[in-house]
Amino acid sequence: MPKEKFEVALHEAKLHGCRNILALRGDPPAGQDEWHAVDGGFNHGIDLVRYIRTNYADYFDIAVPGFPQHQLLPPEEREQEMKWLKEKIDEGVNLIFTQMFYDIDIFTEWVKSVRAAGITIPIIPGIMPIQTWNGFQRATQLAKTIIPQLFLEALEPYKNNDEKVRAIGTKLVADMCRKILNLGHGITGLHFYTMNLERGTKMLLQELNFVPRVETIKPLPWRQAKTIRPIFWANRTKSYLSRTENWDEYPNGRFGDSRSPAYGELDGYGKEEARKLWGFPTTVQEISRLFARFCKADLSALPWSDQAPAPETLTISAPLAQMNLYGFLTINSQPAVNGACSDDKIFGWGPSNGYVYQKAYLEFFVSPELLKALLPHIESDPQITYYAINKRGDLKTNTHSDGPNAVTWGVFPGKEIVQPTIVEAVSFMAWKDEAFELGYHWANVYEADSPSRKLVHHIMDTYFLVNVVHNDFKVSDAIFVPFFKAGAESGLCFNIENGTADPIPN
Repeated sequence: MPKEKFEVALHEAKLHGCRNILALRGDPPAGQDEWHAVDGGFNHGIDLVRYIRTNYADYFDIAVPGFPQHQLLPPEEREQEMKWLKEKIDEGVNLIFTQMFYDIDIFTEWVKSVRAAGITIPIIPGIMPIQTWNGFQRATQLAKTIIPQLFLEALEPYKNNDEKVRAIGTKLVADMCRKILNLGHGITGLHFYTMNLERGTKMLLQELNFVPRVETIKPLPWRQAKTIRPIFWANRTKSYLSRTENWDEYPNGRFGDSRSPAYGELDGYGKEEARKLWGFPTTVQEISRLFARFCKADLSALPWSDQAPAPETLTISAPLAQMNLYGFLTINSQPAVNGACSDDKIFGWGPSNGYVYQKAYLEFFVSPELLKALLPHIESDPQITYYAINKRGDLKTNTHSDGPNAVTWGVFPGKEIVQPTIVEAVSFMAWKDEAFELGYHWANVYEADSPSRKLVHHIMDTYFLVNVVHNDFKVSDAIFVPFFKAGAESGLCFNIENGTADPIPN
């Protein structure tokens, strides 16, 4: 931002009684690897610190970020980072907030280095509660956070049971917090990264005895919607069972309401990493081959999937790969499940001794021409519902209700039925913007005007994003039938080995 915008923000902050400012430069804008100041802007966090002190004296308390893992840098780089931190402090900074970490030894050594550099202001450790296995993995991968072996050994055996992961993770992080508060060096407080998810932080505070434990008794299995329902539920049917209190109970890719603030974060890739993963595709055939390889676990990630396919995805890997070779670029899927045990190693989730169910679900990008060929086959099956939308917002659907369609649910002893995943128009419209944006992020790892960037831009500009639900969860593979019929009519199939278009055998 130019200085004028900083001045407006600081003036408004003072006008409204805000007294604390976190001053940091931030990351490069989306699609850029290097950070450049705008004309009339600041180059470094210290420039903002100086500006605040010069123009507002001591009105604001100023915080800056600290990075414990800088302790692992080579000596020269570590000394330079510490020098820059000290320079900020000397300009009038009041406290340091750290990046999230889980290795107490690394943090301890970093704190000692900070104090040895003559920095005496308070250090506030940044603590990230562990909500779910997938969320934990995603957050630590994006921040390149080192995970102690103790955490992995305790959590990984229960990675498909989010409640267990949260319970174990709460105790692990609470133990780390106790050690931090006993460390000395002027550390007397903690900063929790809530990520807008209340429950994990609340459990952690209770485990630390920072808040009283309160038993909540529900007289009914639901609450009156008018007391707790968010505004975007205002026009829902009254019979819809409100899940507001626990709507973030399973806030990862598979178990999560897409309106949750934890759903669908934009994950970044460096240019070199992305090019190494996905090469330099110049044809739709090559794009289809990449997606098919991912479905067969021959590719570790896609822009819409930052982790390898889940075990349940591999049970339908063959038809998924075939779909992609026909030109349906899948980014999300789940097979039909009819009463699998909650302890099942592939399909299970939630507490023990329960049963889980799910409808077959597919989400994919497709060209307008192929979508036109597909829709008659979809609409001939009364069990299939779909939404299709392009970047402009042109919506096609055979669903006449704005209400949610539950596609995953579980039945467990002593609990009301858990319904963690739904499909609905409002959520799909919100996810649409993010899904297309991820495609543009992919395009931007390639040079401007390059064939690869033009190709991915063309796909994002012209293709439709589609989700399909087969509502009969007792039937396993019926959801794929319309795709194979439409693909066969097209007469071509992209070869997974070399990306060429081969005739489909009869």
